[in-house]
Amino acid sequence: MANIEEKVEKLIQPIITNLGYVLYDVIYEKEAKDYYLRVFIDSEKGIDLNDCEKVNDAITDILDEADYIKDAYFLEVSSCGLEKVLRKDSHYKEQIGNEIELKLFKGLDKKKSYKGILKKFDKEKLTLQVEKKEIEIERKNISQAKTVYNWEE
Repeated sequence: MANIEEKVEKLIQPIITNLGYVLYDVIYEKEAKDYYLRVFIDSEKGIDLNDCEKVNDAITDILDEADYIKDAYFLEVSSCGLEKVLRKDSHYKEQIGNEIELKLFKGLDKKKSYKGILKKFDKEKLTLQVEKKEIEIERKNISQAKTVYNWEE
């Protein structure tokens, strides 16, 4: 499925950029019996329903013509949200020096959730500053990573 995601991303990236948006991520997944192609967009001024509709209209026919996806699927275009999911190296790179939250498959020191400042990362692990200490976490142990939005500002 990652191959489909990469192909779709390359296909629609220029279109979304020309419309004035940032393509944040593309996820192709199966839920129950249905397939979904989820396109997440962003913009400095935020994303609303009209933005999603504009992108949807611009990419639908191009996706159909490219015919990368043989199964019937639902196309969803949405904002990546205030607390963005981190899946790619580019997502992590943007967050170095910022607070992120991690949920783990297997606990470290009896904890399965950490919030801290992302110091660095590579293919195998990342370093998170939690309070006054740095901890290393293997990326394969991360079930979810996301940015942390400060709701009090």
